[in-house]
Formats: sequence, structure tokens, C-alpha cells
Amino acid sequence: MRNYLIEDIIDDNLAIIEKHMTDAGYAGPIEDIYYLPMPEDMLTDEQKEHLEKCGPYFLGLEVIHDLAGNKLKMELLVRAKGIIRCSCVAYCTPEQRNYMLDFVDDMIKGLDIPV
Repeated sequence: MRNYLIEDIIDDNLAIIEKHMTDAGYAGPIEDIYYLPMPEDMLTDEQKEHLEKCGPYFLGLEVIHDLAGNKLKMELLVRAKGIIRCSCVAYCTPEQRNYMLDFVDDMIKGLDIPV
């Protein structure tokens, strides 16, 4: 699995990030898993075609509480909420990847958290 990993986040800052993501509506059904939405204008042609049946699309972000150093791990796999396996579920295109990396980085900067 391809991932984007941010390490060594102190507990207080991780709590701020988690609260922000919950308040923004990104919390998933599993504890410590958040669904970061992929904007429709960033979808591939196939994902756009499958949007009604398979979508919406998102990237999973896991919060890892660890005494050795807390982490955020974002999978670089565009998942679909409506289906588990489909050809529209695929690794990010370079444009999607860059957008989502910036999304997470900007979110953390906006919360004034040093990483």
C-alpha cells in the first residue's frame, strides 16, 4: 500500500487534528479512521462515470496513537464509499496525490501545528 506518513505528533496536537477532522465531518465508522473527500473535479473519467453507483470517493487517513510517536497515515488509494471492489478504486493520479498531500499539509498548517 502506498501511504503518506507524518510522524512524531505530540498528543495535544493530535487531539486538535482529531477534533478538527471530526468537526469537519470526516470521521469514519471505525475509530481513528477518517475519510478525506476527493473533490469531484479531481476524479478520473472512470470515477466520474461511476460516481452515482460507487461514489463518493475518499482517501483514508488513520490516526495512530503510539508512545513512540503519534502518526497520521493517509493511504494514497482512492476508495469508493458505495463499493469495495471496482475498477474505479485505484491509486491516486499524480494530480490527485498532490492535491491530497497539500490538503493534509494545509489543514495541519491551518491548525498552527508544527510537524
